[in-house]
Amino acid sequence: MAKLDFLSLNDLSPPALFKVLERAHALKNSYQARQFNQTLKQHVLAMIFEKSSTRTRVSFEAGMAQLGGSAIFLSPADTQLGRGEPLEDTARVLSEMVSAVMIRTDDHNKLERFARAATVPVINGLSDSCHPCQLLADVQTIQERFGDIRNLRVAWIGDGNNVCQSYLEAAGIFEFDLTVAVPSNYKPSPEWIEKANGRITFVDNPEEAVKGAQVVTTDVWTSMGQEHEIEDRKRAFDGYQITPALLDSAANDVCFLHCLPAHEGEEISANLFSDRRTESVWAQAGNRLHAQKALLEYLING
Repeated sequence: MAKLDFLSLNDLSPPALFKVLERAHALKNSYQARQFNQTLKQHVLAMIFEKSSTRTRVSFEAGMAQLGGSAIFLSPADTQLGRGEPLEDTARVLSEMVSAVMIRTDDHNKLERFARAATVPVINGLSDSCHPCQLLADVQTIQERFGDIRNLRVAWIGDGNNVCQSYLEAAGIFEFDLTVAVPSNYKPSPEWIEKANGRITFVDNPEEAVKGAQVVTTDVWTSMGQEHEIEDRKRAFDGYQITPALLDSAANDVCFLHCLPAHEGEEISANLFSDRRTESVWAQAGNRLHAQKALLEYLING
């Protein structure tokens, strides 16, 4: 079987994505019953981190352990990548030793180069372009709340960043209606807007975006590597903060999502997580574990 990579959502067909999500729900049920499958026994995942992480590292490492396999954490300082070994050489070497490679990087081009050289599946754990693993968990969380995701009203508030771009891609695949409230200078890239297949509306006003929305989601205003822009970004995103009052305009059963970590006083108001409507954030974080276990099974076992 030809190897499959997961650099963006569109690397898998819609039926494959729904199959992965169906398996994710089953794996979560098994996990809650403390029943663990050994479907990846003796398999090893290499995890290359160029950017720090909590949820990505723990979910992949714990997921492999729960499926009977193991994971190896690699940073540039721990490997020859930090001494200038070409990505392609590392990809070829790791392909001889592990069953899959997950990479978290600030340069999507590195992912693509690595995947071209590797003969085992390569997974995007986050890049500057997109965050497909996060969207698997988000869609799983939305399915848990609403069942059928088609035609739901989803509002994104804030920066048109990598997570936002994955939401655009997801809107086109899962057929939900996405409204994005973002300052004009911080819109997603045109190539990603096209991936929404017309299911996208841009507005300047967060209140307009949230009105009647069943899902409201956001991310930090300043991502890792953008710290030098923080003051400019705070000014640009003034008025884009998620508050209880803003959620009052959403649907009564609104599902609030944030990929975390959150910056209180910036993209969310202080103590927002005390609001019962934001409890879905913790299920969302936990679903990274189950969605990625299902993804790993699919890519490694077929």
